[in-house]
Amino acid sequence: MGEALLGLKRTIMCGELRESNIDNNVTVMGWVQRKRNLGGLIFVDLRDRTGILQVVFGEEIDKEAFLKADTIRSEYCIAVTGKIVRRESPNNNIPTGLVELKGNNVKILSESETTPIYIKENLDASENIRMKYRYLDLRRPDMQKIFMIRHKTAKVIRDYFDENSFLELETPILTKSTPEGARDYLVPSRNYPGMFYALPQSPQLFKQLLMVSGFDRYFQIVKCFRDEDLRANRQPEFTQVDIEMSFVEQDDVISINEGLIKKVFKDVLDVDVETPIKRMPYKEAMEKYGSDKPDLRFGMEITNITDVVLNSEFKVFKDAVENGGSIRAIKVDNCANMGRKDLDRLGEFVKTYKAKGLAWIAYKEDGIKSPISKFLKEEEMQQIISRMDAKVGDLILILSDSNKVVLQALGALRLELAKKLEILKDNNEFNFVWVTEFPLVSYNEEENRYQAEHHPFTAPMDEDIEYLDTDPSRVRAKAYDIVLNGEELGGGSIRIHDSSLQEKMFNVLGFTKEKAWERFGFLLEAFKFGPPPHGGLAFGFDRLIMFLTGTDNIKDVIAFPKNQNAFDPMTEAPNIVDINQLKELGLKVDVKDI
Repeated sequence: MGEALLGLKRTIMCGELRESNIDNNVTVMGWVQRKRNLGGLIFVDLRDRTGILQVVFGEEIDKEAFLKADTIRSEYCIAVTGKIVRRESPNNNIPTGLVELKGNNVKILSESETTPIYIKENLDASENIRMKYRYLDLRRPDMQKIFMIRHKTAKVIRDYFDENSFLELETPILTKSTPEGARDYLVPSRNYPGMFYALPQSPQLFKQLLMVSGFDRYFQIVKCFRDEDLRANRQPEFTQVDIEMSFVEQDDVISINEGLIKKVFKDVLDVDVETPIKRMPYKEAMEKYGSDKPDLRFGMEITNITDVVLNSEFKVFKDAVENGGSIRAIKVDNCANMGRKDLDRLGEFVKTYKAKGLAWIAYKEDGIKSPISKFLKEEEMQQIISRMDAKVGDLILILSDSNKVVLQALGALRLELAKKLEILKDNNEFNFVWVTEFPLVSYNEEENRYQAEHHPFTAPMDEDIEYLDTDPSRVRAKAYDIVLNGEELGGGSIRIHDSSLQEKMFNVLGFTKEKAWERFGFLLEAFKFGPPPHGGLAFGFDRLIMFLTGTDNIKDVIAFPKNQNAFDPMTEAPNIVDINQLKELGLKVDVKDI
């Protein structure tokens, strides 16, 4: 049975006690990490979210407290009162290691059964069991540190925006479904049978309406929802830092967000981020790194060697060029002696990206070794070596196919090699880059129409507007992503605020005027009344916390996450509901479908 506090107050946290507290009488409360009975003395490591304190009970100190302490087990929740003294055997591994608490009174506030997971750092347990007992998983010191950093980061963000005249404004969670992108989560309405609210994929339309309202600097740390198949580091509900500004151009939005990045990394990690951050056009990112979120912490840039082998007799190369494709390569330093099995595995790897095969050239001490050397003239081989700036010991990997396949496959291969060769194993740098000048639209072959790369309200670059009518795929957007170590940390754009340009954009995307008004009428109506030029950006807050805490699992930074099937093993959500609830909503569920 647990004892009541009966007016007993905690006077200090366990992890805060130091030499300066010696001879102080204190009351601490927390959970028992472990207990050791040495006969006449009982030692208890008491833990709260600030750290661990050693508590000692002795028959000579207080016999009643000693006897009660002997009944304590791991994870009991207790309160202890006593005097802080200097430890006879200091523990330099913990901040409180020079002192201990001589307990003269102990209350067992609640008992604990044996926990299904260990409460310790670096726990090696299955993710499903950790999620089922998430409240215990969150007791672990390394997990609690993550959420302290999350709290501090949110405070730094709010303080920064407040200092820069932003207002934190809330937008609705129950809103209209405007499907354009991921699938919406739908909420049935009891008051309007057969009608549904949608949970917001982002506050995009509302923050633009706030600009029309005259709130020229808005931000929000907000929950967003997307009903999509979960891949690594995606959750059905996630948090983003949402920003919108009026009377701005791209440089203004980028500048304010660089200031935020600089402040967050300095205040939270004491890391200096150099600004201005490098910018890279989308086209350059794709051609050099095969990705619109390039990892710049290592080289292996993609090089176009099409012109070098343009007249080659090698049929694979000739076919690629004749079909409008290209031949491109990456250089892997000091890997000329890579084994044939490893090279074959890399060949299989690129096939998953629709590449037909991987050619290679090993520049060894005793000459050039390559399965394609018999198809190339000596001069062509030397030109490839020269173009790739290869030296003895280097390996050149070559792909030939359509530009899309070659760039995508080499981009993925570059990352796979960095992992395989452990190039980034001890790399703790934060390498930021802005990727700019994204395509405004892309052509969807299945739907036989253009679709927005960002969203339908992204503004085209002024010099490209003329191509909207003739060649939309040529139009670049006033869009920008902030990328950190090969991960998209955030993205945004300058928005369209001119009604005629917005109408033209809808036309390009295949929306009739009626369809556009049906989906986005409330925004279009608002744009009749003097909308200001505006733009913004949204950061993935959970992803930011992943970088700040050094974890590679998004579930670690969300207090109560879902698993890869969007299921919560702890609450067992989603689950069936009472039939009366369904009746109130005018819904009927076929049990066979469940």
